Amino acid sequence: MQNAAQSASRRKRRMTAPITEQNIATLVRQFYERGRLDPMLGPVFDGAIVDWEEHFLLVQDFWSHILLGTTRYQGRPFPAHVRLPVEPAHFDRWLELFSQTARDVLPAAVAEQAILRATHMAGSFKAGMFPWKHPDGTMSRHRPQS
Repeated sequence: MQNAAQSASRRKRRMTAPITEQNIATLVRQFYERGRLDPMLGPVFDGAIVDWEEHFLLVQDFWSHILLGTTRYQGRPFPAHVRLPVEPAHFDRWLELFSQTARDVLPAAVAEQAILRATHMAGSFKAGMFPWKHPDGTMSRHRPQS
C-alpha cells in the first residue's frame, strides 16, 4: 500500500513530465495575445499592464511554479487583482480564454491540470473580491442594502 507522500510524488511527476518552460512561455504569450484582442479583457489588460515583457516573465514564473514546482515566483496574485475594474464575468471570460489557449498549446494532460488550477484560482478570486450576493443572485463587492 502506498503512503500519501509517494502518491503525491507520482502525481507530480505525471503532471510535470511532458511540459517545459517553453510550453509555459507559449501559453502565457498566446493567452495575452488573445486576451488583448478580447472586447471584455483587452481594456482591463491594457489599462493595468505597463511593461508587457515584465508582465509576461512574471506570469511565466507563476505558471512555472504551479505546473513545474519551481520557486522563482514569490508573489501574491490576489492583491494585484483586487484593484482592477473587473466584475465576476471578467473571471469567467479569463477562464474561457485561458482554457482554450491551454488546450491549444499544452500537452493534453497538462492542459487539464492547468485548467483545474485556473478554475480554482478564478473561483477563489471571485469569492474574495465579490463576497456578497444581491437578491437576484448577482455577486457584488458591496454588501446589499436591506
